[in-house]
Parts: sequence; C-alpha cells; structure tokens
Amino acid sequence: MSLESYRIRPFDPSDAGGDEFQALHLFSSLMRQEYWPEDPPPALDETIGRWRAVPGFVDRKAWAVWEVEHLVALAVVSIADTDDNRHLADANIEVLPKWRRQGIATQLLDRVVTVAEENDRRLLIGNTDSLIPAGDAFTTALGASLGLTNSISQLDLTLLDRKLVRQWQESGQRQAGDEFELVIWKGSYPEEYLDAIVELLGVMNTAPRGSLDIEDAIWTHEQLRQWDEAIAARGTEKWTTAVLHRKSGKFAGYTEVFCNRHQQEILGQGMTGIFPEFRNRGLGRWVKAAMLEQIVRERPCIRWVRTGNATVNASMLNINHELGFRHYKEQAIWQVDTKLARDYLHAQQQSKTESK
Repeated sequence: MSLESYRIRPFDPSDAGGDEFQALHLFSSLMRQEYWPEDPPPALDETIGRWRAVPGFVDRKAWAVWEVEHLVALAVVSIADTDDNRHLADANIEVLPKWRRQGIATQLLDRVVTVAEENDRRLLIGNTDSLIPAGDAFTTALGASLGLTNSISQLDLTLLDRKLVRQWQESGQRQAGDEFELVIWKGSYPEEYLDAIVELLGVMNTAPRGSLDIEDAIWTHEQLRQWDEAIAARGTEKWTTAVLHRKSGKFAGYTEVFCNRHQQEILGQGMTGIFPEFRNRGLGRWVKAAMLEQIVRERPCIRWVRTGNATVNASMLNINHELGFRHYKEQAIWQVDTKLARDYLHAQQQSKTESK
C-alpha cells in the first residue's frame, strides 16, 4: 500500500457510527489474534464498551488509519489530569501486519507527539509485546529506552493444587491470629473505606519500576469513583481481597482480580501488594489463596487466570510459580523523551525529502 492510498482521521468514540465501530472491532479482533492467538475474538459490545468507558480524569485522543472502509492502524495517547506524573503521556500505536514498515507508525507518532507537546508532557510511555517483534523494532529505532520488562503468565485452574491453596490459607490464618483479618469487596470500593483504600493503593508505589521515570501514584476519592464506573461500564466486575491490620485499622496489603462478562473463561489478575513492614509473614500467599478459593467456588466457568509481573519481582514471581502460573510471553514498557521523539520525526522527514 502506498502512502497516498490511505487516510488518517481522528477517532472519537462518543460520536462514531456503527460502520466505524464495526471496522474498529474487526481491527481489534485481528490484533488480538496476534497478542492472544489462542483466545476467541472479542464481542462487538466489548470493543464499544472499552472505547467509550474512560475515566473522566483521562483525556484520550485517537487516530485511525483507513484504506477505503478498512481500519488498518490506530494510535492512542492518554493524558491523565492527576496531581502526580504530570510529565507523562501514555501512548500506543498498532499497525496490522500487512501495512507495517511503510511509514504509517511514524505518521501516527507525529500526532501523538503533538498532543504531548501541547499538554507540556516531556515523556512518552508505551508497551510492546514479545509476540509482535515489530513493536520493539520501532521503539528501538525511535531511540526509546527499555524501562521495565513484565513476564506475562497464566494459570490453568483445572490444574490448580487445591491442597496447596488450603495450606496457604490455613498457614496465613495461623500467622495472622487476632492481628489481621481478610476483607472482601465485589464491585466498587465501599464509600466508608475510601480514605483507607487511597492509602492501601499506595503499596504499589513500592513495586519494582526498573528505570522508568515515574513518580508515586496518588489517588483521590473522585478518581477511584470514576475508575470504578469505567470498569463497570466495560462489563467488568472487580473483586478485592484486602488484609486489615486490626490494631491500627489500616490495610497491610491486597490483591484484585477482574471478571469480564465478555470473556467468562479468563480472569485478569490485577495488583497484589503487601506493605514492607508486613512482609515475610505469609500474608501475600494468604490473600492470593483466599481469592483463588473464592473464584473457584463462585465462578466455575473461569479456566484461566492471567497476570503480569516485573521480571525483577522475584518474590511475586515465586508465589505465582508455586501456584502453577506458567510463563506465556513478555511485555516491555518503553519510555522516550518527547523532544527526542520530535527529533526522530524531523530526521525521518528530512530523509524522505532528500530521497525524492
């Protein structure tokens, strides 16, 4: 396909028509085949919900590349209006295999960088997937640096060692004694716990960051509400299991999972963290085991549990390996200075001009 045979247009899910969403859905299905070749394609409602349900504190811009009525590439940049990390913009560019290495990603990058510049964001952060090597090739050529690598693994619940899960729960309860108790929420965070939950989520600021140039994340009540609303609108139910320290009334740690009604056989394992002062007491295994026991009991339709952990996070990788999680692939988190990305675009344009 020549560069003259396609059009790049903004994609706004709030006013997109049925044909546009059908094209987006087909594009998303083809990309998922690369990311998760063993998975069934997404449902149209899932695609629409994922695009329309965005937390209010996130400003998202997107551009679609069209060849006639077919969507062949997509770029998204998200700017979060938060008190922390105001130097960041999250970016993602996807191109279908047939249209790669033709300059499309570079043209989309130009639009992404422009939005970052307009919002005074000096750093772009984005992910690549080991099943799509073209992503690493593009980010490397751009001059981006590798900030962190995540190991993506999955657990087949039909092979779950239920005896081990019970042992972890019994051991956790013995060590907890009267000092700790488990608290479980399904769906949105309870209003009466929001102050404690804001503090609890801060435990993830102790997780490995590699060389990523990011600050501690600080949540507000309103952001939590908006995030919960967006999750529910996408057809996803969040389950949270937290460890409460009874004496202080504070939470020692937590784990979260996400049940998507569009993918009822797959459970997404979210964050798991224990504050440093409470580690090495079996609480991490206790909270993970309690969550898995509940999932197996109440959601027998779920076959797979998927999670991602930094490859340098040995403690969590060990826990997951003991549970039966097995490595599936890797995802890399890259970062690039906005100015460096703009210099790359200028160089590409100059090279293109000189070649004419």
